[in-house]
Amino acid sequence: MFGKPPSGCVVYDNFDSMEREDGVQQPLPSEQVMSEVHLGCPPNHSGPHLSHFTISLPPRYENSTLRGNIDAVEDISISASTMLDLDEDGDLILTRRKKSPSHHLVLTIQHNITSSIPRVGLQVWRAELVLTDFVLHVMSTSSDFDKVVALELGAGTGLVGILLARVAKTVFITDHGDEVLENCEKNVDLNAEIFHGKASVHVRELDWKNSWPPQEENTAPSKGRYCWTQSEIEELKKASLLLAADVIYSDDLTDAFFSILKKLMLDNPEKVLYLAMEKRYNFTLDDLDVVANGYSHFRSYLITEQGQHEAANRSKDW
Repeated sequence: MFGKPPSGCVVYDNFDSMEREDGVQQPLPSEQVMSEVHLGCPPNHSGPHLSHFTISLPPRYENSTLRGNIDAVEDISISASTMLDLDEDGDLILTRRKKSPSHHLVLTIQHNITSSIPRVGLQVWRAELVLTDFVLHVMSTSSDFDKVVALELGAGTGLVGILLARVAKTVFITDHGDEVLENCEKNVDLNAEIFHGKASVHVRELDWKNSWPPQEENTAPSKGRYCWTQSEIEELKKASLLLAADVIYSDDLTDAFFSILKKLMLDNPEKVLYLAMEKRYNFTLDDLDVVANGYSHFRSYLITEQGQHEAANRSKDW
């Protein structure tokens, strides 16, 4: 996705060269950003990197999984006193596992350590991990996501949608730009063995600034392997679950995000969106202060919608 660099990242200046008319090599700055998830990794690492995420799964019990089983949850609960150990600064001390849990799966995700601003979808971002954790929790404690048709918007590496494919009927993992989509497709291939047998997973391009649904002449296979078919568009209309992580960092993109969201929400059945985001603070010269303007712009949409809803209710009361 295009936009200004999000906060919660480290900015580097790499220099490529260009040849001047006199033959002298002239360096050109190329801004690179790095997600805070990758702090500690070498910033000059180029090309894709493979990370392996070991995810604990709840133990399965005879005649019951953890889903909805309160007794099972209590059996594996840990007291708050052992969970909440703090250091002298008041930060949590987390006990790291010395070995893999007995019930687990491993997700392999290809991603970059750094990227240019238009290619931030090649990296793993913090809200992506938070949303993945939420999806895992719902999958482990309920059947809410079982056999759903789901759409992930601005999927980046595809981590969330890939995990969801363990229980969903159909998952559309979407983003914009061939490089990001190719990397996402690679991750789908790397993790295909964890999908449930009848799951359909599609990596598709969804540019929020374009019309939706796409015109029929833009759905032909000749338009590219990430284009939509008419049958996929019809299948997407059945989606009841929408997911998005770390897509709020540019006002232009926020506007486009709500624009496409309104179009998608018009189709039945009713849909729910789970959005994970970081409230990003930046110092701006306009404000001469540390502010979260991107978050405020995002909130303006929610306030507007809430105000319209309240106004409609007031008119009904009359």
